[in-house]
Amino acid sequence: MRLEGLVARHSGKDLGVQALSNMESDELNELLGNNPLVIEAAQISYRHIAYLEREIHGIERSIEPLVKLQDNYKQLLGVPGVGRILVMTIMLETGPITRFGGPGNYASYCRAVKSTHTSNDKRKGDGNSKCGNKYLSWAFIEAANFAVRFSPELRTWYQRKAARTKRVLALKALSNKMAKACYFIMRDGVDFDVKKLTG
Repeated sequence: MRLEGLVARHSGKDLGVQALSNMESDELNELLGNNPLVIEAAQISYRHIAYLEREIHGIERSIEPLVKLQDNYKQLLGVPGVGRILVMTIMLETGPITRFGGPGNYASYCRAVKSTHTSNDKRKGDGNSKCGNKYLSWAFIEAANFAVRFSPELRTWYQRKAARTKRVLALKALSNKMAKACYFIMRDGVDFDVKKLTG
């Protein structure tokens, strides 16, 4: 995001949008070296974010009354990072969960697994990364992003993974785990158990 990049370039700090949104203006100005041109650029980004958030909330308000959650999907609301809009997306794009042979098949359909072909531990090429459902891929990446923000247990798991690899790969790994957890919730009607996901 433009705002995150601006702050990183001028302060050397890697802060997310959530942290920047909650920051007092004096604190942000100091972070940006009290440079009036840089501060103005940051304020433009804030205005863009506020405008887009209003538009998104308007669309959500229009859509929510039109979609009724099916019973086996309502329990997804107990998954950290998954709200009503993501549950609607998952429900409408997944269809009957019984059409998937197992959690691995579902995660693959959600594009939450690598498409790399290996032989004898050597990379031999890539499969078709466009196979599967791009909307479910988006939904579980979004869910993983929110889960890292709001679930201490999943944040800890993500940080451990990110310390050993790239952050984007750690987020993809978390989205994979969340897709598999959601498969069992949808299939068996069980509640989300964070210990099973992080254990």
